[in-house]
Amino acid sequence: MGQHQAKVGQFAPDFSLEAVVGTEAGKEFRKISLSDYRGKWLVLFFYPLDFTFVCPTEIKGFNDALDAFKKLDAEVLGASVDSKFSHLAWIKRGDLGNLKYPLLSDFKKEVSERYGILDNKEGVALRGLFIIDPQGVLQYQVVHNLDVGRSVEETLRVLEALQTGSLCPLGWKPGQKTLGK
Repeated sequence: MGQHQAKVGQFAPDFSLEAVVGTEAGKEFRKISLSDYRGKWLVLFFYPLDFTFVCPTEIKGFNDALDAFKKLDAEVLGASVDSKFSHLAWIKRGDLGNLKYPLLSDFKKEVSERYGILDNKEGVALRGLFIIDPQGVLQYQVVHNLDVGRSVEETLRVLEALQTGSLCPLGWKPGQKTLGK
């Protein structure tokens, strides 16, 4: 298939996956591809499984910060190896609140594999997070073990740092001076 492994500075591995995009009957699912996000920044995060403990805290946290991402011309996608039907059932159960971004189903585990975060022993995706620029180039990746949730604030900070196009020193925060080029 010629798919490469995700690597910062290279084009992000392409994907086209079924996703839950809402709960209205007949409009719950849509195929979503990386190419749909050309021209925008994309935050793509993987979580291990639906109906678990740490995962909903992350999914809701990114949902709560969605307006901040949109102000930075960034979209958010969540993904796991669960089926689209499992995603829909979880959303309908109410665990995730009013989710405003798609949850991708990597049921065949191919995308998790290409992004280098498939835990073959457990059969799930590790907590991988990827920031992809408007040209489709992977600019940032971080991977956590299954037990530790990520930081939405750090994701926003890194996204803003990347968008400066400048050198950002340790602990840089939006509004602070960069080191220039």
